[in-house]
Amino acid sequence: MSKLDGNERWKSKMLLTEHVEQYEQQRHPAAAAKIITAEERTMIRDYILLPHMEKMVQKSIADVEHSTNILRRMYVLAGQKILERIMKDLYTLRGELKKRNIKILTEEQSDLVVYHRYYCRGYEERFGMTRDVMRSEISVQLTRYTSELAALLKEMK
Repeated sequence: MSKLDGNERWKSKMLLTEHVEQYEQQRHPAAAAKIITAEERTMIRDYILLPHMEKMVQKSIADVEHSTNILRRMYVLAGQKILERIMKDLYTLRGELKKRNIKILTEEQSDLVVYHRYYCRGYEERFGMTRDVMRSEISVQLTRYTSELAALLKEMK
């Protein structure tokens, strides 16, 4: 029995989600297997964002193909390489989510928040992100893909 059992005051304090998860796992070991982890939340976020990134890169490639830029062939090849990487990551992520018995379903929008329903080991929950958060996460991930491509090109020197 923990000092926090029966004391409702701890709920009003600011706690990191990892600490709450650890406490819940200690109190209810059987239910802990059904609680979604921080890593799985990140996987859900990426699963939601990757299709948006795929569309953005495809549109960018189409725009570059129709431009008169001298280096358009190089830009198209770089865009295709990034698109391949996004699609590979999405495929891997789908397999990992399936292995962990997590299913992501519909998208619904409420004010500025986009919600996705998901089932995690028998429990249904909602995952919400604002459009600003989605934009910033997409920007960060596209920067990461671009950096990986740049590092690959530097290795070829």
